[in-house]
Amino acid sequence: MKIDLTDTTASKINKALVEGRRAIGTPAVGMVLTMIIVTDEENAYDSIKAAEDASREHPSRTLVVIKRHVRTLRDRTHSRLDAEIRVGSEAGTGETVVLRTYGDVSDHADSVVLPLLLPDAPVVVWWPVEAPENLAEDPLGALAQRRITDLYAFDRPLEVLEQRARHYAPGDTDLAWTRLTLWRSMLAAALDQARVKVTSAAVEAEADNPSAELLARWLEARLGVRVDRVGSAGPFVTAVRLGTADGEIVIDRPAGPLATLTLPGQPSRTLALKVRPTSELIAEELRRLDADEMYAIALRGDGIKETV
Repeated sequence: MKIDLTDTTASKINKALVEGRRAIGTPAVGMVLTMIIVTDEENAYDSIKAAEDASREHPSRTLVVIKRHVRTLRDRTHSRLDAEIRVGSEAGTGETVVLRTYGDVSDHADSVVLPLLLPDAPVVVWWPVEAPENLAEDPLGALAQRRITDLYAFDRPLEVLEQRARHYAPGDTDLAWTRLTLWRSMLAAALDQARVKVTSAAVEAEADNPSAELLARWLEARLGVRVDRVGSAGPFVTAVRLGTADGEIVIDRPAGPLATLTLPGQPSRTLALKVRPTSELIAEELRRLDADEMYAIALRGDGIKETV
């Protein structure tokens, strides 16, 4: 069910949500968090689709904030809020409110969002594209326990990565880091099997890949060795090589969903290592809302120097 409201207010939106749930016979129970998505028109569809897919694991109220560009003098002087409300099958297992702000309302989106938050539930803010320099001090970011960005959305991701490191606050995370979960799990499992000391390391990836840089920093912090950054044709991270006295430990994924694991003195084996869709990455981030200490260590390139 969809409800469109033009030149509306937060109180009218709340009233429409209640009426929509009543019309389809669905109570506002079972939703575990509020997800705020701050995006533009171009990326709104894909972002909403990913959030709705993730809501099948984490039922939530999704508030999509789209700040419309000023085009005319009337836009600059006339503040307006339009809303599109989706409940039932139109919104996954939760409910979605698309908020389009005009004029001065765009500068105070937090005052629009605040009355629409689920009571006594965690808040997550996700910026699929452009994001503020300091996430925790942003008016919308300040409402959240978890703040999600994506370095892949930027033309110069490594410069933005350094920006994220300078302004990191507990609760910040990035999908470039989430994409590494399977890589980190497999590397940890490989070292558990090999039980050898790593003396050198290299990460192979396409140039300026933010996931590769985070993985290299994480390995440096955890293993206490210098990690070389090696260029490859991609896509994304294609290989990790760990040098030991007995030979190399290698995870190689040149393309496709399969990788090859090579351990010294053992036959090679095939591993599933697919590139996961955004909905799976978001669902993973919603499983824990506390501070991700390993992300902070990788982001800053510091931390404990011990075996994985």
